[in-house]
Amino acid sequence: MTEPFIVAIDGPAGSGKSSVSKQVARRLGYGFLDTGAAYRALAWHALERGIDTSDATSVLEVMGDFDYAISLDPDAYWVRVGAADVTDAIREPRVSEAVSGVARVPAVRQAVNALFRALVAASDRPGVVVEGRDITTVVAPDAPVRILLTAAPEVRAARRSAELAGEDASAVAAALHKRDASDSAVVDFLTAAPGVEVVDSTHLDFDQTVDAVIGVIRTNVPAQTGAHNGR
Repeated sequence: MTEPFIVAIDGPAGSGKSSVSKQVARRLGYGFLDTGAAYRALAWHALERGIDTSDATSVLEVMGDFDYAISLDPDAYWVRVGAADVTDAIREPRVSEAVSGVARVPAVRQAVNALFRALVAASDRPGVVVEGRDITTVVAPDAPVRILLTAAPEVRAARRSAELAGEDASAVAAALHKRDASDSAVVDFLTAAPGVEVVDSTHLDFDQTVDAVIGVIRTNVPAQTGAHNGR
């Protein structure tokens, strides 16, 4: 079985990496792996058991019975923990507030990164777009396509605020800044590593950003993987 062609995409909160990566995967017939969902699902799992997610020891203990599954189909996306469908639940504010505590535990990151690699290797798609925080440097440092998708802080805050209708824009911006600051203590996702191409979407709309990412992929992907067929 041929290993899927990996497109690794990193970026800060509000950069649009999830929605852009999903659309890129659709257009190329690739799988889509949202790595942040694993950390959110673990945070949800810990919260359901009354665990303090700021306590690393407790987080590691609860990971022992963390039965996680995720779809790599961009058109049929779901996340499950055991028998529970948590696709929507992991986006709740309480989970967003707890996820950084989970993600900063080194042993958790090592275990989850191994899971990501296994999921990609088992995919039956010609390629997989993998997006998250340290994909280009840790999860898939040898991926043939590595991209840092970013945008100016004020633009990212505005986009995230638009996604969260009804929430105060200044509060959303503050939460985004806090999340970036917390996560950047664990991994540098704001600076492109050597060999990583930057796509700055500050002045691009959604479709233009998708086109820009596909443009980077097309310059690096062998024709036989089918990426050139994406429209």
